[in-house]
Amino acid sequence: MTELPARRLLLVHAHPDDESINNGATMARYAAEGAHVTLVTCTLGERGEVIPPHLRELTGAALGEHRRGELAAAMAALGVTDFRQLGGPGRYGDSGMMGLSDNDDPACFWQADVDAAAATLAEVILEVRPQVLVTYDDDGGYGHPDHVQAHRVAMRAADLAGAAGWRIPKVYWNRVPRSVADDAFARLRDELPALPFTRSAAVSDVPGVVDDGRVTTAIDGTGPPAAAKAAAMRAHATQVEVAPGDRYFALSNELAQPLFTTEYYELVRGETAGKREDDLFAGLDDTAGAA
Repeated sequence: MTELPARRLLLVHAHPDDESINNGATMARYAAEGAHVTLVTCTLGERGEVIPPHLRELTGAALGEHRRGELAAAMAALGVTDFRQLGGPGRYGDSGMMGLSDNDDPACFWQADVDAAAATLAEVILEVRPQVLVTYDDDGGYGHPDHVQAHRVAMRAADLAGAAGWRIPKVYWNRVPRSVADDAFARLRDELPALPFTRSAAVSDVPGVVDDGRVTTAIDGTGPPAAAKAAAMRAHATQVEVAPGDRYFALSNELAQPLFTTEYYELVRGETAGKREDDLFAGLDDTAGAA
């Protein structure tokens, strides 16, 4: 069996760009520290809305292939070399927003058999043997069908891998403390006249915002990880526009929102020391995970 670094982190995301927006600083920090960081992306985001006018002719498979290239550029910015599409590129299609007819496409991820998709992901888990898994909560952070399905598949895959010999010691969901979001949006409103966006998003537009007490872990990404995160987000140019200064960004809705350089998590499986962690691997050693 190939020897892997002592610390191993697996992230499961729905579309290219989700990883950089939610976890870019975390990924860059741990990659720079020598951890093995694995990203599994479940779709290529073929139904995403394109921001740059000169790229708006990209749709469907052509957009998915373009976004695959953006993902590779983003991973280079973060220093991550192990990134994969669940089941291979294009195996599961983008499902579109919740409630649209796109959700009924038999090839989309929303229609995937959860156990079959989870079995494929469990193979990755058994290969890389992560001590930490990061994914979304059961609402997918904001209700997008591919995010909800990514949650279901990731959690089921963790169970399947545990039964097959590798129990992931710590599972986290992406979070943002409500107080942090409130403070960041207050600053954004003050600075909005100087930004290339005319309107602000709302705290409710940010995935994973919860009461502060639910947040167990904060990963400080200030410094080089923050710069890497902004660069990775810029690499996803069809989907993300980062404002000068790397403090704010907007999606295709053109609503400004904060770019968080400290990233937050809720530990949902595993042990915590009873105080807010500053390390996803807190309390673990390199033997953790064997069933």
